[in-house]
Formats: sequence, C-alpha cells, structure tokens
Amino acid sequence: MKKKWLFTPGPTPIPPEALLAMAQPIDYHRSEDTVALIKDVLEKLKHVFQTENDVLFLTSSGTGAMEGAVANLLSREDKVIVVRSGKFGERWGEICTAFGVEIIPIDVKWGNAVDPEAVETLLDEHRDVKAVYATLCETSTGVLHDIEALARLTRVRPTLLVVDAVSGLGADDLQMDNWGVDVVVSCAQKGLMTPPGLAVVALNGRAWDAVSHSDLPKYYFDFRKAYETGLEGSVPYTPAVTLLTALQCALTRICEEGIRSTIARHSRLAEATRSAVKALGFTLFAVSPANTVTSIQLPEEIDGKAFLKLMLDKYGITYAGGQSQLSGKIVRIAHLGWIDESDVIVAISAFERGLIEIGCDIPLGAGVTAAQEVFRAVRVG
Repeated sequence: MKKKWLFTPGPTPIPPEALLAMAQPIDYHRSEDTVALIKDVLEKLKHVFQTENDVLFLTSSGTGAMEGAVANLLSREDKVIVVRSGKFGERWGEICTAFGVEIIPIDVKWGNAVDPEAVETLLDEHRDVKAVYATLCETSTGVLHDIEALARLTRVRPTLLVVDAVSGLGADDLQMDNWGVDVVVSCAQKGLMTPPGLAVVALNGRAWDAVSHSDLPKYYFDFRKAYETGLEGSVPYTPAVTLLTALQCALTRICEEGIRSTIARHSRLAEATRSAVKALGFTLFAVSPANTVTSIQLPEEIDGKAFLKLMLDKYGITYAGGQSQLSGKIVRIAHLGWIDESDVIVAISAFERGLIEIGCDIPLGAGVTAAQEVFRAVRVG
C-alpha cells in the first residue's frame, strides 16, 4: 500500500472533521441552519484576517476575489501600481488590463521581494494613483513581501493597498487592521484547509468608499451585493454549501489554535524545511522566503519535471514545480494548512530518497537531522 502525501501550496491537506462535514446531507442554502452557518463563518474569518472589518465570501477560486478587487474598487479613468514579482503579481496586472485600467508596473526579479522605496518613488511621481496591488506570498517563487512597509506608505496617502493573500493567509503574518491594509483577498484551499471553490475578501472603510464610487462593470462579483446579503446570513446567488460546512470546521480549528499560534507553527515548519534544504547543499530560490512554501533551486543537471514525476509515482509524494520560466528549474515544498512537524519530516526524508535515486551525491539524513534540530531547539526555547 502506498500512501499519498500532498505538499503543494494549494490545494492543501484537509482536516478529517472538515471532510466528514461534507459527507452530511446537503442543506437548503436559505434555511435557518445555513443562515447560522454563514454568520459563524464570516465571524470566524475576522480572526484569521486579524480585522474588525466585515468579511465577505464568493463562490469562486481566489482569482475571482482578485477580479472582484479590481472591478469593485476602480473606475475607468483610474491608474494603479502593480507589483509584478512572479506569476500571481503578474495576474494583478492582467486583470487590471482586462478592465481597461492603466497600470504602472514595478517589475521585480523573480525570487526577490519588492523594495518599498521603489513603491514610494512611484507614489511620489504619480500622486493620482488609486491603488497599489501587491502580494503577500508570491506563491510561484516562495517570496514574502513586506506588506507592513507598503501599508506605511499607502495609509498616509489617498491610495489603497490591495493584497493578494491567497496562499499566505493564516501562514504569513498579515495584520490587516494594525498595519492599515485596505483590502485582503484569499481563498479556501490554502491556509484555510478547505477544498477549492470559495474566495474570501475583507475591506476597510476606505475601500468601501471606493466601492461606492466604482463604475467598472460587475455582476456576479459585486461586493455590495455579497456584503449586504452576508449581514443577513445569506448570499446573492447559490453558494457552495458543502464547502461552507468544511470551512466552518477548518476555521474552528484555527480559532482554537489562535491565529498568532497558527502563524508561529507555520514559521517553525518553514524554518525547519529551509534548514534541511541548506544542509543538503541546495540553495533557496527566494531571497526573502515565506512561511507558506519553500522554493528550492535545482542544479542544471536535474530535470525538475522528471523528479516530480518520480516522487509521485514511486513515493506518493506531490511537491509543486516551477511555473513559466521556472518550469523544471525549482521544486516547491509547501508546509501550509493542516501540516505538522511529522509531515515536514516525511517531506524532507522523501526528498532525500528521491535525490539519491536520480544520482545526486547528498549526505543522506542531513536534511532530516537539520529539521529535527530546529524542532528541538524551538521546543527548548
């Protein structure tokens, strides 16, 4: 028997109680029970977002929330700054362009984080910029951006900060209220430990003011409709009720652990994984790595696609590969969601075995030892 292990930055492993909740008979989405379910989910999401602002959800992937954060905030004459440091930063620009919004890009070398001073320079040059679109964790590279620093720039200007926290929410710190972030978008299948199909959005007062003046077309992803019905424990259109039951279970788990402890757990898992990678003689691809996922630069002699196939076929292990120009050149090991120390040990030991299998000369066991040392040190501390 071969057990399967999932170490991708979405979808992520799902807690058993969430899986079992989806096996229950489906309820009518206008019933009293579903009204209570929706209200509970939206309240628990505030804890994860670290906000007192109301949160809304959409039946879509995270990209639906990203599109909504363009269509609902902007107008036809607006221009925005877009931080493009990977596949998903580029997606912000693509969505803005699709709606006819003028973008001022900041192109960052893949693997690096944006320099807040570069953003400040553009804000000073273009004082009429409506928003800065940025990413917490650039999932395609494993880079963590300094959102707190960006928020310091925008909160003293009439410029919104809109953050893609699709993979980073619940793993990397994002204090929406304390930092002054205007809009945060995310989804269910990453740190929220739920199957794909739900997106979540939080907006503060400045953002809602922009929503009230937006003239871009929107219908299904109309934030005002989602917000108004959400207050009543309802939705404008039929929701994915089974996914909401799973999300409620996952959020209960996070709230019981506490969001600060959840983030600390992800930080510990990430540190152990990075230490293991270095102990094996490999280089981290991300200059400022996130807690969400560790990206590993592969030597030229390793075919990354073939390696991933070997790991899945022989060991039942699914890592993520590189995207676009990084295809076949990096391996991404996620430590996100319903993951603990033992899972990380499995991920690293399998990584070592796979490398030996393809002929890499590595110190077998060095990665596992390094990871264990991190776990032991953290416990002692």
